[in-house]
Amino acid sequence: MSEQESYYKKKQDPSLKLFVVLTKAQRSVADLVRDDIQRYGLNPTEFGVLELLYHEGEQPLQKIGEKILLASGSITYVVDKLEKKEYLERIPCPNDRRITFASITEKGREFLNDIFPDHWKQIERITGGLTDEEKVQAIELLKKLGKNTEGNQD
Repeated sequence: MSEQESYYKKKQDPSLKLFVVLTKAQRSVADLVRDDIQRYGLNPTEFGVLELLYHEGEQPLQKIGEKILLASGSITYVVDKLEKKEYLERIPCPNDRRITFASITEKGREFLNDIFPDHWKQIERITGGLTDEEKVQAIELLKKLGKNTEGNQD
């Protein structure tokens, strides 16, 4: 295959275009969500930790990083900040001194109850360019893409 034929074939392949569009869309959505979360005095990581504890209950500190894709060294910093705001508390494991749990406090629960309806509305506005059917399709397609990439990592 000549260089020109190879280039033409690459131009026909939408993979690069998909990557660029997906990256730009992700950045735009993430920036808008970050701005919304910051209105409430949190960063996205703090919000993610609180949301995890709110929906799934107390969690070992080591597991929080895995669930919200955060480096273990950053967990302590984030938990310290949320603890100072009295949104969560550390609870030592009674059976294993090496394990500490994070648990959302009543103040943290009330805080999320107060802000989440407006945050949800903002997410709806951000994704409002798609119909509900298109959102479902996008979810399925992105899940499929994500599952495929798991087998392609070196």
